[in-house]
Amino acid sequence: MLVLTIDQQASRNAEDRIEELLDQLRAEPWADRLVRGFERTAGDEVQGLLDQPSDAVDASLALVRDGRWYVGVGVGPVREPLPDSVRAAAGPAFVHAREAVDRAKASPARLAVVGPDPESARDAEALLALLAAVVQRRSRQGWEVVDLMARGLAQKDVAERLGISPQAVSQRLRSALWNEERRVRPLAVRLLAQADAPGAKRGRA
Repeated sequence: MLVLTIDQQASRNAEDRIEELLDQLRAEPWADRLVRGFERTAGDEVQGLLDQPSDAVDASLALVRDGRWYVGVGVGPVREPLPDSVRAAAGPAFVHAREAVDRAKASPARLAVVGPDPESARDAEALLALLAAVVQRRSRQGWEVVDLMARGLAQKDVAERLGISPQAVSQRLRSALWNEERRVRPLAVRLLAQADAPGAKRGRA
């Protein structure tokens, strides 16, 4: 299982944005696949329980893009039977998520990963930090084309929608490192899955 613990940056000096965040998370395409939906758990903190590493990668990078959150990804088992509310849930994955979000506050990427397989967790965190750097540095023009491509539009359709040439779309995608991000995301997903299985990466029993 994967637990995401999300903490608002500079919360003591900023407007409380938790309800806005919860609305955003509930509107994501993967929201209906959550094991337990995101809820405010304490003050300016939100938690959700997932079982798909790909959804955890998508959620983490969306939050990094937003730029107002620390993200801790905790991997591991959870106590069963699961309660109806994530606020009442417990287990190692929740402990790992707490450790991860605390570490995220000292990370330039603003995210961290902790799991039963420390090496895979560190590798997953390093790769997610690299993807976070791509997301954080992407320009507004880059996001215009990336967001439209993510909706399934062809490059010629994106060009028509934005009133620019297909060559300009290609240039924006190159500058946005769109192809590189798409190729690396599956590796981040695999590393998160391995972080939940001690010894899997190295073939230990």
